Amino acid sequence: MNIVILAGSNRNNATSTRLGEYAVEIIRGQGHQASLFDLYQTPLPFYAPDEKQADHEHLADLNTRMLAADAIILSTPEYHGSISGVLKNALDHLSQAHFSGKTVLSISSSGGAVGVSSLLQLQAIVRNLHGINAQEWISIGGAQRRRFEATFDGYEEYEGSQDIEDRVQRVIGSFLNLAQTLTNARNSTMS
Repeated sequence: MNIVILAGSNRNNATSTRLGEYAVEIIRGQGHQASLFDLYQTPLPFYAPDEKQADHEHLADLNTRMLAADAIILSTPEYHGSISGVLKNALDHLSQAHFSGKTVLSISSSGGAVGVSSLLQLQAIVRNLHGINAQEWISIGGAQRRRFEATFDGYEEYEGSQDIEDRVQRVIGSFLNLAQTLTNARNSTMS
């Protein structure tokens, strides 16, 4: 399978982007293709429905990658109880053609408590785009976020970090199982 992770932070070295990078490692370790589209590294123009923007280099790349994806992960920081503006802007550029029938996992990172509000909003957006929300999500916040960052920075023995890694791996494994089932079903109906 081909999985695209859309990292929706406008900050260098954001925890939500690092979660996306970790997801890429896990997915590739399971034998699937995975790529990260980092909105900090590849910014998109503001969505303007009255303007022709399809020839924008980054937007054309996003469009191609999302259409080719078998499943999608949306990763966002939680800002003021919501998803990031750059992720919302990217999603505004996309359509049902990019999401319909595809499994979508939502993940978030928050400086405070876990970011449930942003995850609920992402799931509503996915439903409106006819994607299929994974049965679980990933959110890290507060002390969990600091433990994850410490582990990602190479501090292997950081207390509590193994629990976070185990949870992320379990949820991504569940996501991949659902995505494989739906991808196989989609492919068998097209044959």
